[in-house]
Amino acid sequence: MPSTMLDELQHTVEQVATAAGPSVVRIGRGGGRGAGVVIGAGRVLTNGHNLRDSEVTVTFADGRSVTAEVAGVDVEGDLAVLRVDTADAPAIAWSPAEVSLGIGSPIFALANPAGRGLKVTFGLVSAVAQAFRGPRGRRITGSVEHTAPLNRGSSGGPIVDAAGSLVGLNTNRVGEGFYLAIPADAELASRVEALAKGESPNRARLGVALAPAHAARRLRAAVGLPERDGLLVRSVQEGSPAANAGLHQGDLIAAVGGQPLTSHDQLFEALDTAAAAGSLELAIVRGVEELTVPVRFAAADGATTEG
Repeated sequence: MPSTMLDELQHTVEQVATAAGPSVVRIGRGGGRGAGVVIGAGRVLTNGHNLRDSEVTVTFADGRSVTAEVAGVDVEGDLAVLRVDTADAPAIAWSPAEVSLGIGSPIFALANPAGRGLKVTFGLVSAVAQAFRGPRGRRITGSVEHTAPLNRGSSGGPIVDAAGSLVGLNTNRVGEGFYLAIPADAELASRVEALAKGESPNRARLGVALAPAHAARRLRAAVGLPERDGLLVRSVQEGSPAANAGLHQGDLIAAVGGQPLTSHDQLFEALDTAAAAGSLELAIVRGVEELTVPVRFAAADGATTEG
């Protein structure tokens, strides 16, 4: 690479560090759990999976550590907004709405993993419109894949353009050297604004861990049971709607709302509908016995969903 290009890249990295670095925070104590970014006075954006309870320590670029409260969290969408005293830490600028990322777009990733100081890395967008599974198995679509190297503990930190403006939030590592970020578009801005107001998504929560259809067929065959399509219940959370409805470990959920069930995504779609209806009918197979099980959801069950 010609020296002039290297000089330009070095200059751009320095500009990015100056413009966006003061907005980058560390989430958690000690080694930390992740990163975040100041998006407004008293507000920090991070990944939902970086939280463990209703309070978390936020360490700012100047070394100040403060206890933050969760304003709103979307576990399934892997987003959270924290309410915290940001003091003089500036809010990061959002990239203009007309700017969109495409394959080959240059980006810079920022984080302060383990509190050892700001790190800025350079990469290119390698793919767009990608999807991955969130912390509880729900598909998160529309993500941007990029190649800016990231240390462990960098999730929740920003990716920015050459001006230091926010273009995405790092969320997930994909294989070796590739990372996924939620794009900082109008949809993300709307979701973040709702979370900042304490408006967490109201999703029905079943409360089970599930094995995929192919594993269910294999396990049933291993114990001599007839092959059936469906999702196998690996565990049931105590006190959950599934437990209250009488679901057991080993049950096969064969249909939901009268429709055959072959994937997690079908179940999530049905649960989204159930959040409004307040109930959902499951067809299950217990050994060789076929049962119809109504599951009811209380209003308070709407924060997260499993399986």
